[in-house]
Order: sequence, then C-alpha cells, then structure tokens
Amino acid sequence: VAVGWQLWIYYTLSPWTRDARVLANVVKIAPDVSGLVSKVNVVDNQKVAKGDVLFVIDQERFQVAVQQAQAQVELKVQALKYAEDTAKRDVTLGQQDNEAISIQSTERATTTAGEVQAELDAARAALATAQINLTRSQVRTPVDGYVTNLNIFVGNYATAGESVLALVDSDSFYVYAYFMETKLPAIRDGDPARIELMAG
Repeated sequence: VAVGWQLWIYYTLSPWTRDARVLANVVKIAPDVSGLVSKVNVVDNQKVAKGDVLFVIDQERFQVAVQQAQAQVELKVQALKYAEDTAKRDVTLGQQDNEAISIQSTERATTTAGEVQAELDAARAALATAQINLTRSQVRTPVDGYVTNLNIFVGNYATAGESVLALVDSDSFYVYAYFMETKLPAIRDGDPARIELMAG
C-alpha cells in the first residue's frame, strides 16, 4: 500500500513530464540589397559569432553608386556657393542703390540659393543611402549561432528581403514542457529544474 501510494503521488502530483522539447530562436537571414553573390564564407552547421561576414554581394556597383553620389554632393556644394554669392551680391547691390536691381531679382536669387541648399541636402541623403547599401552588401550575422538551411552559393543572384539561410541563436536555447494540471500547483517561479535528454 505504501509503495502504491508513493507511486500514485509520483505519477499524478510530482512536477515532471516527458512531454517537452528543447527549442531555440531561428533567425532568417536575408540580404538588404540585391545582386550577384561574390563570396560565401560559411558552410552548413558552422558556428559563427555575432558580426561575422556570412556572404558578400558583388560590391562594384555599390562602390560606383557611392562615387556618383559623392560627385553629386560636390556639384551641389559648388552650385550652392555660386547661388549664395549671387544672392548676397544682389542684396548688397539693392541696399546700396534701389534702382540698380529690382526687388524681384533679389528675391529670385535668394529663393534659388534656398532651392540649391535643398538639392544639396537631397544629394547628401543619396550619398548616405549609397554608403549604407555598400556596407550592407556584406551580410553579417546578427547573433552568435549555427548556420542552417544554407541555400546560397557564389554566382547566385540574391534578392533583397529573400531568406537564403538561417541561424540557430546559440544564446536562446530553452525547454518547452507540457505538464498535467494536477502537477502545476507544485511548480513555482524560480524553482530549480533538472533536464535529462531522452534523445541526442
């Protein structure tokens, strides 16, 4: 009777279960820019550290885009200098002699300088975007983990936003367990737990 009682308590009230799984977060990796893959630095199941370069999308086009954007910025800087000098000259001339230049011409020169300033701001934003695209042509791992579902090779065309591999986050492993309702009252937050794997 005593043995039966202990077995009944163990199987119906003790907080244990065989219905559990070891899980981890899986991060899907997709490039932020599109292009031909020029280099793949990993293989399936390889352990990687946060910040490692997983693969590289051909950078030549992105480097040219940065150069074009830099040239546009320089062009707008010179255009702004000319527009500001013109506006300043027209304002000074108008203050010295009311009949030398019309108010309309002075206002037009000032407005033009403002427009060129806006164009310069837009050119600088385009340069920043080109630099971001160049940086993101190197796809880096966002977490420590293991490469899985590798589906990219040198020569493939990678499309922005399309997943080409996954990472199992090595810092996110956890056990997800199901318990019978009769066993839940014996479980408290912070209780230690022992886990024994039944399979590899």
